[in-house]
Amino acid sequence: MIKAIESFSPNKGTKLATFAARCIENEILMHLRSLKKTRKDVSLHDPIGTDKEGNEITLIDILGTEADDVVDKMQLKIEKSKIYRNLEILDDREKEVVVGRFGLELGGEERTQREIAKELGISRSYVSRIEKRALMKLYHEFYKAKR
Repeated sequence: MIKAIESFSPNKGTKLATFAARCIENEILMHLRSLKKTRKDVSLHDPIGTDKEGNEITLIDILGTEADDVVDKMQLKIEKSKIYRNLEILDDREKEVVVGRFGLELGGEERTQREIAKELGISRSYVSRIEKRALMKLYHEFYKAKR
């Protein structure tokens, strides 16, 4: 509270109570983060370094398999023809990832998440998240069609 009062500036357009509440919330969050670090809690998404291209590497990246299948393709049983018919529900980045992963371009071969990440200039884990989101959209679209 004292820190909030000392750093409060009335000409910024916020009320002291609002500013103080934010300051207190930030202090609590900082305290909780420091406790987390002292207890050695580790998240799978915490950064642990960078790869050769300078992309951030997380623990989950290292624990992943070489196949890097976030959503088991066999479980979803999505046929390529069904994917083609429903690509319009995906945004451009999702389309790009799905087309590359499943080899949907003319004469295309399936590519790994690492290959797509390098091509798009993003991390492999980000490609994984995009792929998962896109496959879930397609899955929900197919599920609606079955009803």
